[in-house]
Amino acid sequence: MKFSLIICTYMRSKPLLNLLQSVKNQELYPDEILIIDGSRNTETEIIFEKNQFQGLKYFLVSDEDRGLTKQRNFGISKVAASSEIVCYLDDDTVLEPDYFREIIKSFQSDNNIVGVGGVDIKDFKWKLQQPNVSYNSKKYYLFEGYFYKEGIRNVARNYLGLGSNLGSGKMPDYSHGRTSGFPMTGKTYEVDLLIGMSMAFRKSVLNKIKFSKFFEGYGLYEDADFSLRALQYGKNVINTKAKLLHFHAESGRPNQYKYGRMVVRNGWYVWCIKNPNPKLKDRLKWNTITLLLILIRYSNVLTDKNKKSTFTEAIGRTIGWCSLLIDKPSLNE
Repeated sequence: MKFSLIICTYMRSKPLLNLLQSVKNQELYPDEILIIDGSRNTETEIIFEKNQFQGLKYFLVSDEDRGLTKQRNFGISKVAASSEIVCYLDDDTVLEPDYFREIIKSFQSDNNIVGVGGVDIKDFKWKLQQPNVSYNSKKYYLFEGYFYKEGIRNVARNYLGLGSNLGSGKMPDYSHGRTSGFPMTGKTYEVDLLIGMSMAFRKSVLNKIKFSKFFEGYGLYEDADFSLRALQYGKNVINTKAKLLHFHAESGRPNQYKYGRMVVRNGWYVWCIKNPNPKLKDRLKWNTITLLLILIRYSNVLTDKNKKSTFTEAIGRTIGWCSLLIDKPSLNE
């Protein structure tokens, strides 16, 4: 299958070079690599004067096309007509050598699969269950002989009866799904949501839908929105053999206030895409969980090293939640 790789980048020349070096070492190499650069300097462009990569096409976009969502859509418009699969990677990831081979295998295995994602192994938290050990279901998520230690947010939700009633990658009717990912069992799992750091879609889907204008700018959760809308054409899966490392580079991210506000408002938008007519109990759960997470973020001010940043994010979440009372996002973007 012919496939294209689109990497949208912004002011991250060094992480991008690390990613491209790992692409160079792939067992299965992309038919083309499209770099969509929204940087406001020439540092990224310079690395391609010093380093050559087969099939690479570089595009420096103007203000009109800057921002993750716009850059993703710009990239789609430049993909070769012969490509069957379009892969997206975050510019601060590094791939295992068989990453693309496994992604393409998933598409070849089932024509109903329209989206495929991989697994981040950098901060991998899954461990094998030990015999004769009892695991508290409120503090640990158990799955296929592995366990995952829940964070304080999910522990609190579990004790309050607000935990997700579905597996990882699935979105409940009240949103706020499980974020544990999957252990490396070597299996492929059907999901609702793919993560932007590692996702690929059939070109036929990208010809029908685009990334929503609502997320123009930083684009938080634009990957979740697109994944959900892609489900009308087939199913999304995570292949646990497709492995990469995600380094979460700090450059290019919004300030914490804007981030906190987006967590709530963008989260509300994605929830409504999945469940446009939520029942009263779903509305109550979504708002209760949102409030709980806001309170936990305020409590983190007492323990986090960067107290100002944490407090600023909590304020952003609070303002974002309150703003929904008078100014809900339009779902027609």
